[in-house]
Amino acid sequence: MPNQNWPVNAVAVPAECSIAHLYPHPYLADAFAIGLPANASTDPEQLARFIFGNQPPWVSVLLRIRDALVSLFGLKTTSQLGRASGQRVGFFRIYATSAREIILGEDDSHLDFRASLLVQPAGGAADGANVGANLGEPLLVLTTVVNCHNWLGRAYITIIAPFHRMVVRANLRRGARLGWPLAAAQTESARRQ
Repeated sequence: MPNQNWPVNAVAVPAECSIAHLYPHPYLADAFAIGLPANASTDPEQLARFIFGNQPPWVSVLLRIRDALVSLFGLKTTSQLGRASGQRVGFFRIYATSAREIILGEDDSHLDFRASLLVQPAGGAADGANVGANLGEPLLVLTTVVNCHNWLGRAYITIIAPFHRMVVRANLRRGARLGWPLAAAQTESARRQ
């Protein structure tokens, strides 16, 4: 029987995560993991688009508040980011993709950040951490690292870090509650290309 609580647990940043050592001294580095059902897609870009395209409504409210505040300091708003060139998932720029990981992020005058969505195969429980998933389930690990350039970046991260953690957990939990895209959809999408 599936776990209807959809546990999302803080885990160590996975060693195989491409952004694990991106910044020598990140101001923030965290990772959260959730089990994926055996029939779920393991395509990291598809999972990223699903997560960021189905965020809880209260996240949009937080983003509007964030945008109003950061615009006062000349920082990029989510609508400005979304209009920027390059491939994007939501308003995040895609930096790299592989079969098991997608790297998203942005650079601004106050900080640079990267987010990794890494699919770990069944039995590869986020650096050995017991995240509440069945050992037969793959894991989706969302890792974030932030490099601050100045006092404004450090102040910004200090203020938003608790909200960031709430949003990450809520996004992963909502993905599970809505039902992850199926692996069959992944296969069908690949056939059409």
